[in-house]
This record gives sequence, structure tokens and C-alpha cells, in this order.
Amino acid sequence: MSPDEKSIIRAKDVMQKRIVSIDGMATAQEAAALMRTEKKRCLLVKKRNADDAWGIVVIQDLIKGVLVAGRSPAEVNIYEIMTKPAITVPADMDIRYVARLLYHAGLQRAPVEEKGELVGLISLSSLILENELF
Repeated sequence: MSPDEKSIIRAKDVMQKRIVSIDGMATAQEAAALMRTEKKRCLLVKKRNADDAWGIVVIQDLIKGVLVAGRSPAEVNIYEIMTKPAITVPADMDIRYVARLLYHAGLQRAPVEEKGELVGLISLSSLILENELF
């Protein structure tokens, strides 16, 4: 391993390892309650089967799909407002490329994947606020 390779910080080095997920059939009301309880700004939406893709629901989805739309949170299912498929980041990706990908895709966060399994979550804010990158 070269000296340059040792200094590379990868997604898996800075990701949040605790993932909170929800079923797509859950209501927006249930999602908001789970976000409050877990102190999370997003939830990963579980796959329905092995061939399915992960989804993601963020606070902005709840605001746009429920509050702004004037709908009842108890009557809106997560699958109606989530983003699917969620863009995932490889666990071994250099964080410089993670930041570039998220920025250019207009995303604040993305699930981190390793060997087909989700292993964490990475966000633009966590790159700066929770890690001493500068």
C-alpha cells in the first residue's frame, strides 16, 4: 500500500453505522414519529424482496408530499412520497468522490453499500460537522 492510499478517507470511515428503516406501506405519520424518536432526518425504505431497490424518505418529502399538498399524514403512505431507487455509495469510495457525487446529484445524504448490503449512511453535513476533514 502506497503512502497516498493510507491517507485516503473512505465512505466507510466516516459513515453513520446506525441505519433506521421503515416499510413503504407505513404512513407519513408513522415515519414522522419514528424520525422524532430516533432523532433522524431520513429513513431508509425497506426492499419488498431481494430484487427490489432501497428507497429513502427525508423530512423534505414529508413537507412536500403531506404538508404542502394539504394531505392527512395518516392517509399518506411512504411509498407515495419516497425517492426510489436510492442512490447508494460504495463503502470503499473516497470521500472526495462521495462529496462530488452527492453535490452534483443534489442530495444531502446517501446509503452506503458493501457487498450488496447497506452498512451505513453518509451525509454532506456529517463530512464537515462530525469529522475533522478541515
